[in-house]
Amino acid sequence: MTTRYRRLGGTGIDVSVHCLGAMMFGAVGNPDHDDCVRIVHAALDQGINFVDTADMYSSGESEEIVGKALSGRRDDVVLATKVHFPMGEGPNRSGNSRRWIVKEVEQSLRRLRTDWIDLYQVHRFDPETDVEETLGVLTDLVRQGKIRAFGCSMFPVERLVEAHHVAERRGLHRFRTEQPPYSLLARWVETSVLPTCRRYGMGVLTFAPLASGFLSGRYRRDRPVDLTTGRAALTPSRFDPTVADNAAKFEAVEQLAELAADLGCSLPELAVAFPAAHPGVTSVIIGPRTMDQLDSLVKAASLTLDDAALDRIDEIVPPGTNLYKEHGPWTPPELGDADRRRRPLADRAAGS
Repeated sequence: MTTRYRRLGGTGIDVSVHCLGAMMFGAVGNPDHDDCVRIVHAALDQGINFVDTADMYSSGESEEIVGKALSGRRDDVVLATKVHFPMGEGPNRSGNSRRWIVKEVEQSLRRLRTDWIDLYQVHRFDPETDVEETLGVLTDLVRQGKIRAFGCSMFPVERLVEAHHVAERRGLHRFRTEQPPYSLLARWVETSVLPTCRRYGMGVLTFAPLASGFLSGRYRRDRPVDLTTGRAALTPSRFDPTVADNAAKFEAVEQLAELAADLGCSLPELAVAFPAAHPGVTSVIIGPRTMDQLDSLVKAASLTLDDAALDRIDEIVPPGTNLYKEHGPWTPPELGDADRRRRPLADRAAGS
């Protein structure tokens, strides 16, 4: 393929428009380390220079595989990983605190067999940690040379704005990137996340262009759906055509498949090409489990959609629409925890 590159926010780093995601490397996806290494090498050989993983993917195994694969090729790769989710049992082994990040970055460096991480991302927002605490430790890591830049993933737009204001007031480095889900079925980020990132000059790495497999072509309204294998086995309710909430997804897939056929491409090719067309998107993460999947996704990376195709997509799934609820915006604890919405009963009774 002819590889395209874009500038990663204001970092001065050029990355390929498609990024190799390593979530499926290891026990959760492909446990064959040698096969995963071959996939990484094949992606690099075809011009992809951006690799994204996380400490929690297969409990660190993904980082170990990526570390093996990049031996002798580290200088040619922009390497990204993440921190936040629990790594082991017990308190203080997760989150966005200085204590945890200082410890866990060393573990990621060890597993990745590298002296530096190009992009270190906070995997989720932590409502229990002051954002100044997080920005402070990440700034220190940049100054120490352990990371080159840092970003975030799935942050609510108001928290992105808050983080930028805190960084400016406190003289700290700021989040340079955001990583949200973005697909033909999950377009909610177009409403405020992508415009806000553009306003602040942030790079954007989007994930799940295939909507966790829903846009792979395997799941069609009038075909039997095997709910015992693949992604469907993990969360059958997302793919079951008899579930009422899935009707709109299946209808959209039928119309998108027709569009793909008219364009002379497959549905996955259409799905992977779509996010890259947005002016606010820097790189689209593709996460193959097998070499065949990589080949098909790389083929999709060469597809460019014209205005007529994008107009038709807008008719099928209007801008800002979210049909894939599982890839919706972050839900704040104030909505899920009733105690955060109610004064103590004694205070209510006393009128205070």
